[in-house]
Amino acid sequence: MNFEIVTDSCCNLTEDMIDEFGLHILPLTFLVDGQQRYSYLKGERTDLAQFYTMMREGKVITTSLPNLSESETLIRSLLAAGRDVLYLGFSSGLSGTYEAISLLCDQLAAEYPDRTVLTCDTLAASGGQGLLVWHAVQHARAGKSIEAVHEWVEQNKLHLAHWFTVDDLMFLFRGGRVSRTSAWAGTLLNIKPVMHVDDEGHLIPLEKVRGRKKSLNALVDHMEKTAIAPISEQMVFITHGDCLEDAEYVAAQVKERFGVRDVVINYVDPVIGAHSGPGTMALFFLASARK
Repeated sequence: MNFEIVTDSCCNLTEDMIDEFGLHILPLTFLVDGQQRYSYLKGERTDLAQFYTMMREGKVITTSLPNLSESETLIRSLLAAGRDVLYLGFSSGLSGTYEAISLLCDQLAAEYPDRTVLTCDTLAASGGQGLLVWHAVQHARAGKSIEAVHEWVEQNKLHLAHWFTVDDLMFLFRGGRVSRTSAWAGTLLNIKPVMHVDDEGHLIPLEKVRGRKKSLNALVDHMEKTAIAPISEQMVFITHGDCLEDAEYVAAQVKERFGVRDVVINYVDPVIGAHSGPGTMALFFLASARK
C-alpha cells in the first residue's frame, strides 16, 4: 500500500490479518483488579479464553482509551518516515477513542504539512470496524489513493451491519446498556436481546427472543433481510465472547443459507468484551442499511 492504515484494538482483526496487511494497532487498555493490561500487543497473543474465565469468576474489569503518548509516538514515526496516514477509529458512539486520536492526528498534521493525515469515525465496533478496515485494505491494495480509500469508507460505513446477541444480560446492565429490572427479568425468562449498532454508532436493543438458538438464528435472519447481493461473494466477519461453538454454528448457517464462502471468526476483544460479557455473538456484513 502507498500509505499506512492505523486503527485500534477494537477492530478485532486476527493477528494473521494484522501482520499480512501491515496494519498499525493502537491498543486500548483494561484493568483487572487494578492491574493495567493492553488489549493488543504486537507479537503477543493474549489468552482471551482466560480473560472470559476471569469475567465468569466475577473479576472487576474496567476499560480506558489508548495511551496518547504511545499513540503519538507511533503516528509521528510514520509521518517522520515520509508516510501518509489513514486512521480508522472505534465508534465515537461507544468510546472517546476516536475523538482523542483524531485531535492528535490534527496536531501532527500541522507539524507535517507535506504529509496527508485523514481520519474516519467508523461508527463501528468489533468485527464491524474490522470489516471496514479489511475493505479499506482491499481498495488500497488495488492502488487507490489515500483520499479515495477514505472517501469509500465514509460513503459505505453506514452499510456495515452489526448484529449482536449476548448470553447474560447482567453484563449489559453493569455497562449501563439495560436496566436492572430488564436484566433480571430477561435472565429468569431466558430472554435474549438482539441488538445492532445504529447510524450514530450506538449499541441499540431491537428485539427479544426466548432461547439462545433463536437469538443466533435471528442474527442470520437479519442478514437475509438486508445483506447486499450477491451475498455469496461477501466477506463476512463473526466475533464471539468465548463461545466458539456458537460462532461456528452461525458461520455454518451463513454458508448454508447464502452460499457465503469467506467467513472469518475471531474473539471479541477485552475492552468490548468487558461490557458485553462471555457468550457475546456478533455477525457483520455489508447491507443496504444497518437495520
